[in-house]
Amino acid sequence: MTHTFHIPVLGLAFSIDSAIKVARYGISTVMSIVDDELIERIRSYYCKLHQLSYTPIQKQEEDYRANRITAYLDLVKTLVDQQIKELRQQPFTADSELTKYFQLLPDSHPSKPIYHAMEIETNRAIKTELQDLLINYLKPGDIDVNIMSKVDKINFKNGTPLAQHYSDALAALRGFANSSLHSAVILSAGMNPHLYAYLAEIPAFFPKADSSFEKKVVLKVSDFRSSLIQAKYLAKRGVWVSEFRVESGLNCGGHAFATDGFLLGPILEEFKEKKENLQSELFTIYQDYWALQGVVLTDLPQIRYTVQGGVGTAMEHQFLLDYYEFDAVGWGSPFLMVPEATTVDTETLKALEEAEQSDFCCSGASPLGVPFNNFRPSSAEKLRLERIQKGRPGSPCKKEYLISNREFGEQPICTASRAYQHKKIQELQQQQLSSEEFTKAFDAITEKTCLCEGLAAPAYLKYNIQRNKEQTAVSICPGPNLFWFKNQYSLKQMIDHIYGRVSILENSDRPFVLINELNLYIDHIQKYVMDNKDRINDKKIKYVAKFKAQLQAGIDYYHQLQSQLLHLSKGTMEAIPLQLELATIRLNNIAM
Repeated sequence: MTHTFHIPVLGLAFSIDSAIKVARYGISTVMSIVDDELIERIRSYYCKLHQLSYTPIQKQEEDYRANRITAYLDLVKTLVDQQIKELRQQPFTADSELTKYFQLLPDSHPSKPIYHAMEIETNRAIKTELQDLLINYLKPGDIDVNIMSKVDKINFKNGTPLAQHYSDALAALRGFANSSLHSAVILSAGMNPHLYAYLAEIPAFFPKADSSFEKKVVLKVSDFRSSLIQAKYLAKRGVWVSEFRVESGLNCGGHAFATDGFLLGPILEEFKEKKENLQSELFTIYQDYWALQGVVLTDLPQIRYTVQGGVGTAMEHQFLLDYYEFDAVGWGSPFLMVPEATTVDTETLKALEEAEQSDFCCSGASPLGVPFNNFRPSSAEKLRLERIQKGRPGSPCKKEYLISNREFGEQPICTASRAYQHKKIQELQQQQLSSEEFTKAFDAITEKTCLCEGLAAPAYLKYNIQRNKEQTAVSICPGPNLFWFKNQYSLKQMIDHIYGRVSILENSDRPFVLINELNLYIDHIQKYVMDNKDRINDKKIKYVAKFKAQLQAGIDYYHQLQSQLLHLSKGTMEAIPLQLELATIRLNNIAM
């Protein structure tokens, strides 16, 4: 990779066109390909912007979802290729994009000494020779895509269910596979056997003669065990996992897939210790599969290891790379404050700038039933509360990407929908609960919000492509780490911050990333105990005890790790022992 960071997937709209904005600087990005309606509209917008022909792909067409995704990904690649071509023809002037490309690179990049030599060279012939050398280093960032494995509803035509082949996740995968991109699909939110089996049928993911791949597979994971299970499942079907993208269970944006008390530091340590054995074990399984197909594989394919979730300083970034021997670090939520890189509407950006720490919360807003990092001042939250006040809780369900609940019939519906919440509240009213119990249950029902509309809305607002009477209340799902980033930043400011050339954080009290996550986990188990205080049983008591024991093991690990934290500032290092002691006290005070 050109850079030692990447921009992970950010909601539906926030990184939908990030590649068009920053791939020309060698920055790798990830876009969600869940929402084909959003994708089709963004394709229309960029075709018009660049005066390219645009033919709509209508929902009535065969395989429209996959075709929309393919068409947009091809457009993105075309635009980025054109940007790189133009970059190659630019001069090395102070304000050129070509100069910016090399200024943004990490100081460790092999082209940097050549660039600095070129800057001060006075001999025109030598300067030209150095510039020609630099041009050879130009490379766009990867244009990767994300599929949430569990967002995979079966689709219907004229009331008849279509084959599994046309389900949401499989159609999205097909759309990526048919595109001209040479990049990766990041699979998140756990294992989907239908999707994984389909993956093994697509030639784009088969190994080429030199053991490289036209399309790669990346697993976003939260622990080593699940990584091994999923990767072995795929290897047995001839699919190689080219990267494990380890994400903090709680210190991240979007959905929060909490572990049972396993902290990021010990998880990364396990990857560090076992990565060679992991690669060897997977390759044996992978070889055996292809040998049965008559293909002899001798070259061990590469596996990359990256980490993301709550990173906020150059020192943390470098520590994760150096100590855990990882290849890159994902910086997600901070890039929401960089209009050059992401797509956030003006009103939401302003709200993020003015936010208090309590505005960032882990909520039950997601219809998937998974904890969701939410932003209280968002316009979607305001709309949700207004609907409740008017006696009309819930949202109209138009896109239906998250329908999964079958409580009220065989046809699944979304728990954020008005139809579901109306029936659920009617059911609640018949239970003769106390006022306190009723309010708690009512709030749990109505906390669900429409993410399909809300996470797409910022692009519609930003580019003025909303339709008449279309709801454009914005949902946004930043990680709690975003609180420390209080302004809008240029792309250069953010990247210089990542590489330690400047610091854009105004508050020096921010705890170390691993301590932040530890405290989030203590909050998490504390909330679990409070939520279940009236429904205690042996199973829950054992769960809490095991969770606490695992957290304490993590705290013990961090005590031992302190001698390795050489990249951190003196103030950050000095604070850690006391922070760990306070964490232990908090943990000991939790009892079910």
